[in-house]
This record gives sequence, C-alpha cells and structure tokens, in this order.
Amino acid sequence: MTHAPATPRATRRQHDREIVALAVPAFGALVAEPLFVLADSAIVGHLGTAQLAGLGVASALLTTAVSIFVFLAYATTAAVARRVGADDLQAAIRQGMDGIWLALLLGAAVIAVVLPAAPALVELFGASDTAAPYAITYLRISSLGIPAMLVVLAATGVLRGLQDTKTPLYVAVGGFVANAVLNAGLVYGADLGIAGSAWGTVIAQCGMAAAYLVVVVRGARAHGASLRPDAAGIRASAHAGVPLLVRTLSLRAILMIATAVAARLGDAEIAAHQIILSLWSLLAFALDAIAIAGQAIIGRYLGAGDAQGAREACRRMVQWGIAVGVVLGALVVVARPAFLPMFTSDSVVKDTALPALLVVALAQPICGIVFVLDGVLMGAGDGPYLAWAMVLTLAVFTPVALLIPTLGGGITAVWGAMTLMMAMRLLTLWLRSRSGRWIVIGATR
Repeated sequence: MTHAPATPRATRRQHDREIVALAVPAFGALVAEPLFVLADSAIVGHLGTAQLAGLGVASALLTTAVSIFVFLAYATTAAVARRVGADDLQAAIRQGMDGIWLALLLGAAVIAVVLPAAPALVELFGASDTAAPYAITYLRISSLGIPAMLVVLAATGVLRGLQDTKTPLYVAVGGFVANAVLNAGLVYGADLGIAGSAWGTVIAQCGMAAAYLVVVVRGARAHGASLRPDAAGIRASAHAGVPLLVRTLSLRAILMIATAVAARLGDAEIAAHQIILSLWSLLAFALDAIAIAGQAIIGRYLGAGDAQGAREACRRMVQWGIAVGVVLGALVVVARPAFLPMFTSDSVVKDTALPALLVVALAQPICGIVFVLDGVLMGAGDGPYLAWAMVLTLAVFTPVALLIPTLGGGITAVWGAMTLMMAMRLLTLWLRSRSGRWIVIGATR
C-alpha cells in the first residue's frame, strides 16, 4: 500500500507543530535564567547600596564568563540532533557526554583563574572602594558554581538535540525557585549577607546540574552509552565549539562597543541605552526560542539525510521569524509610552529613549530572520561560516559606531548602528542559506 505524498499545507502544519513544541518551552527556560540575577538583586538590595553595587559588578563578570561558553549548548545541540536524525541514540548521548566532560574541564579552568584574580577583575570593572569587598566575596564564592553552570549549558544542549525542551524548562523553573528560597534563607535567616546570596546561587546551580545529569545518565544507561570521558570526543567537541566561541566573542564586542559609545554621549544617553538594551535582550529571548527549535530540527533532518526536509523547515522557520518580529515590533511601538516610566521618571531620559525605541521596533522583523537563520546554520554545524560572518559584521559595525560621538545623532544613532549590524548579519546569513552549502547530510558533518 502506497501513501500519498504530504501536501504543502500538511507539511507546514507539521513544521508548525514541531516549532511550537520546541520553541515555547525553550522561551520559558530562557526567561527563567535571568530571573536568577533579578532575585539576587532584590534580596541583596535590602542589605545596602554598597552590597548591591558589589553584586552588580560580580554578576556582570560571572555572566560574561559563562556566556562566552554558550557554544557548549549550541554545538552539543547540533551534534546530538544529527545523531538522533540518524537513529543512533547511543551515539547521540555519547556525543552529549563529551560536551558535558568538556564543560567540567572548562569550569575547573575558569575557577583556577577567577579565584586568585578576583580582586584584579573587580578593580578592572571600576568598583568603588566600598563596593569592591562585596564584589570580591560574591565573585569568589559564585565562581565555585561555574562548572555546574557550564554543565547546565552542555546538558541543555543534549536535551535540545534529543528534541526535548520541556525538561530544561522544568529544571530552570525549579532552579529559580530554589535560588530565591536559598538566598532569602542564607542572607537573612543565617545572616550571611552577600556571601549567603552567593552560596545560595552555587547550591541552586549545582542542583540544576545534578538534575540534568540524572536525566542524561538515565538515558545513557537505557541506550548503552558509555559515561566515561573520551579524549578524542572531548577534543572534537572543543574543535566544534571554537568557531562558535569566535562568533560569541565578536557579538559581545559589538555590545560592549555600543555601550561604551553610549557612555561617551552623556548620562541621559547611557541611561536610555541601558533601558533599551534590557528590552532588546527580552525581545531576543522570544526570537532565540525559534532559533533553538531550528538548531534541533535542522540537525535532525540533516542527520536523517533529508536535505529537502531541512530546506522546507528552514523556509517555514524564516516565516515564523518574520511574523514574530512584526508582532514584537508592533508591541514595542504601542507600549513605548507605558514602558519607559517603569524604568525612569526622568523626562530627559524618556525623550532620549523614545525615538531609539522606534528604531528597535522597526528592526524586529530583521532580527527575527537573523535569529532563525543563525539557529539553522548552527543546527547544520556551519560554525566556521558563522564565525567569519560575525567577525566581518564586527569590522563593519565598529567604525560606524565610533564615529557617532563626532557626527552626532545621539542614542538613536547608536541603535541605528545596531540595526545596521543586524542588517549585515541578515545579508551574510541569507547569502549562506541561499547557497545551500550549509546542507551537509549525515550523522556527522
């Protein structure tokens, strides 16, 4: 008995179901992560201004250190998804274990650097004499949780590759609740001050890592995958992650340059920039959720040898990116007058931010396509191209941004340069997606 080929509408519905099933839980997990810092800030803030300032410095350092290694999630997702597509779950989990072992090694290396260098790092970030001791205390204690944080990244990549974004959501929510309870109990109940907040975060992160490891180990035993470290596999994971590390560092450099330029424009401009950057980051979570779905889905199709399915999935996800970008942009336009008073009562800051917010709103459809294509190419394991494209984007963005204080335009010009950056990314990613060179089928790239 032969089956009639699926109609285009049926294919679109199948892709829609897969995208929603993966993206919605992924969005929840992404939003839960920054709530850790928010909970810490709310609790530590009542200890005093110096303690909150110290937390701000230490949190910025920790966030930077961990975000650099986000490739542990991205590269692992793509590699595991390919093995899933090839119907080799044993190899998929073995691939994931290589990523987890790499995370532990990198975490140990980071601790070895941060513990002795904490005072110098805090001074580098310009902490005041009153805030610096609290920043050093928090940084040194919290650094002990970095291996767990990196394991969480790698294990999240394993589960995403296995087409499971619900478990990361449950773990993230559980981790947030545990972090809030532990922080309150240790800071106030045990009277440990900012050290209690740091220890609460470390314990919560270790608990999250343990929860992930239970799930991964259970899967390894069920499918006969080895849990032992494999030097060749760890080296392969590191090799796959290097281009994504270059991509991430280039993107971080762009954000730092934009902030530095905004700071040179004046207090109102940097205040407005910080508000807009916070909103931009929140919007990015929604778009990144679709990108995460793209990583998992594209990797699976290519692993299964279905190049046509990968193309069709890519096309449908781009349509999703455009649609979500349009909706987010419209929401920003409508909510502009109500959004700004949540952050400031200064009329000068509001007036400075309003036109820049309009630029951000208009850029959201572009951002939607960029995030999706970025996820598609990550899922295809096309890391070297992503690295090259981001370095090129950085080279174009930097001189434009640095000219703003001289040419004028204020914070609106800064976000115009950010939109130019996203347009440059769109061009490089679109050219790659059109070329089809990212389509390499098989269990490994």
